[in-house]
Amino acid sequence: MLSIEKIGGTSMLQMEAVLQNIVFYGQTPQLTQRIFVVSAYAGVTDELLENRKTGAPGIYTAFCESRDCKPLLENLRSHLVKLNEQFAPLGLDLHLAKNFIENRIALLTHYLKSLSEVLASGYVPSANLYAAAREMLASVGEAHAAFNMVNMMQHRGAQTSLVDLSGFDDQHPFTIDQRIVHTFKNIDLNTGMAVATGYCKGVEGIMREFDRGYSEVTFSKAAVALNVNQAIIHKEYHLSSADPEIVGVNNCLPVKVLNYNIADQLADIGMQAIHPKASKPLELAGIDLRIKNTFQPEHDGTLFSANAQAQEGKVDLVSGSDKVFIFEIIDPLMVGAVGFDERIMGVLNQFKVSYILKTTSANSISMVVFKKDVSQAFLDTLRAQFMEVRSQDCALIAILGMSLKKTGILAASAGWLAQKNIAILSIGLAYSQVNLQLVVEKDDYQEAIKALHRGFFETDNAPVTYNAFA
Repeated sequence: MLSIEKIGGTSMLQMEAVLQNIVFYGQTPQLTQRIFVVSAYAGVTDELLENRKTGAPGIYTAFCESRDCKPLLENLRSHLVKLNEQFAPLGLDLHLAKNFIENRIALLTHYLKSLSEVLASGYVPSANLYAAAREMLASVGEAHAAFNMVNMMQHRGAQTSLVDLSGFDDQHPFTIDQRIVHTFKNIDLNTGMAVATGYCKGVEGIMREFDRGYSEVTFSKAAVALNVNQAIIHKEYHLSSADPEIVGVNNCLPVKVLNYNIADQLADIGMQAIHPKASKPLELAGIDLRIKNTFQPEHDGTLFSANAQAQEGKVDLVSGSDKVFIFEIIDPLMVGAVGFDERIMGVLNQFKVSYILKTTSANSISMVVFKKDVSQAFLDTLRAQFMEVRSQDCALIAILGMSLKKTGILAASAGWLAQKNIAILSIGLAYSQVNLQLVVEKDDYQEAIKALHRGFFETDNAPVTYNAFA
């Protein structure tokens, strides 16, 4: 049975656990028919591009600002060579690993210098060259991690092939899908395993299409192209009934089964179990996805399946974000005005802002967006076009279930929040009833998550006045 398994960057730093709990797990580990798609070690892609959380600039920013990248690339080389040393006890051949990454960075340095010279000539649009640089930079971290993992697996006697999808030194005009098929065609998985880079080069540009979600897209596309029997993502945590750091590890429960719709709902609020553009090909191909905890290999984890059976009125998890922003357009002339909200959507499209929640009344339209997408120019444009605009930072709570169609869920949620004196600023619930969204004050976020989680999952603590599941 052919399987494909994605290993995230944080787990990759814990290579002893990866080898013990994933690759060689069990008394008779399966050492054939397995493909591992790996991310760069945690922090490396931040150094190459920019910090994913803070936006702190990396080498890519220096290139775009026409600064000398050579010292930064030298720092990167030193960092990665030093990083290799922690894997020596696991069998990594430090000499081979050092040669691999030094050769790759030497080529990268040469390519970036050439791009800079072309950029300075002014004959080629700068956007094209910036995009090419971003693709090259992104590929390095995954190649480094994949090479090391193959070397350590071979050291332990496992027949393992390196599948370098980065195409770093070839000129084949493959699409991403074509490159996957071409690169795997000579890999014999009947007699061994393969480790593939999470970055895949294609003429469409995987960074241009998916940016930092690219490794999961490579994983998904490979799963479909190779017609695997199962797809697994190994993370450093369980997908749980709520954030363990908020409600406590002992209070939250791993979620057993969900459908792909819930995966999309999570991605929409920035809590990705899998990138939405990676889950869709799996769903359409009928491939189930399992999310597993690297450090608890005996646990089945969470299964995402198109065939998951929904239980009416069952809340599966409580999630959300306190990094969101609500704005409200108020105009008495909008009542009965067909297409009034098209003007608002035009501004969102202009500034590339996607909304998470939209609610309306006769004279107002409210939207919740991610705070990182809100600029002063965006707000100024709204205020210039509409009579009144109100806005503030806020938090969004998402109560998720494959079917929330049961009388009392909204009433119970509001009641549990009211007991903690938490006001609801706005509410959203689509007709399909899989995601009840509650907007609260930013400072109330964690208390709101705790209150709702206690009500839905910690039944001994549920209020005696009302329990939707009594």
